[in-house]
Amino acid sequence: MTRRPSPEALAEGVRTGRRAAIGQAISLVESRRPSHRALADALLEALPPPEEPAFRLGISGPPGVGKSTFIEAFGWARLEEGHRVAVLAVDPSSVRTGGSILADKTRMARLSMDERAFVRPSPSGGSLGGVSRRTREAMQVVEAAGFDVVIIETVGVGQSETAVAQMVDSFLLLMLAGAGDDVQGIKRGILEWADLLAITKSDGDNQTRAGNAANDLRSALSIFLPENAPWTPPVRTCSAMNGDGLGQLWEDLGQHRDTMTKLGLFEDRRRQQRVQWFREELEAQMREDLRRRTDLESVEQQVEAGVLAPGVAARRVLELDVGTTS
Repeated sequence: MTRRPSPEALAEGVRTGRRAAIGQAISLVESRRPSHRALADALLEALPPPEEPAFRLGISGPPGVGKSTFIEAFGWARLEEGHRVAVLAVDPSSVRTGGSILADKTRMARLSMDERAFVRPSPSGGSLGGVSRRTREAMQVVEAAGFDVVIIETVGVGQSETAVAQMVDSFLLLMLAGAGDDVQGIKRGILEWADLLAITKSDGDNQTRAGNAANDLRSALSIFLPENAPWTPPVRTCSAMNGDGLGQLWEDLGQHRDTMTKLGLFEDRRRQQRVQWFREELEAQMREDLRRRTDLESVEQQVEAGVLAPGVAARRVLELDVGTTS
């Protein structure tokens, strides 16, 4: 049986960019085993912050929009510019095994094989927003390893836009013309989170439809955005097949970061994200602690049977008046 390196040795391997160590470190922080949590905490404390903040980009979009194809083409262009790119592709979890289903690494073969890039498919673990609870910690690992462009790809299921926007610097929403997504794109809830929007697969016979969809989205933005908004999200068309529009999107992302930095909003967003991360982690750990100390299944059965009112049951659980395990 292979012995796991100590947190300090693992942190040193991450700092020197050893791919095996990076993978082991992410596996450790993603582990659900209680015995691994203390080791993961020690690892994270041993990892130094990057000298310069990495650029964190969230990408989401409906199934079929071509997220993996887009990310491979987009990421490869960044490698050619001298960047180091890490992709954390958060997949749906298998109900039976808890592992990733989509295995995006197999669909980004060229990118994942390059030493300047690191692609990691991670199971969402059933997270409602399609983003793993440990995605932020995995992001901390790859940033410590020297990757200066970190892309978070989500499964694009309902609340994933909100979840990913709360952990990145810029959020890119990919849309597909002619598949009903034009209507989805003008929903205010989604537009409030997107920093950029792009209509994908704008090539061949689909170019006209993509251009029309982009115009519709621009019109929607002019209606929904407040007049004093510090940033108006650009709406572009692009093609991962021929590379059209990818360079313009990177320029837009740079302008977004520059604008937010000049207004003092870049660091403000990161501060708010750290507080949000703390609150989510606190709530999750409190739930886990209650589950360890309380027989919640028994309490739920009493609620289901009408023996206890839901509010009363909740208060008693918090006070450990019912269902306490020995």
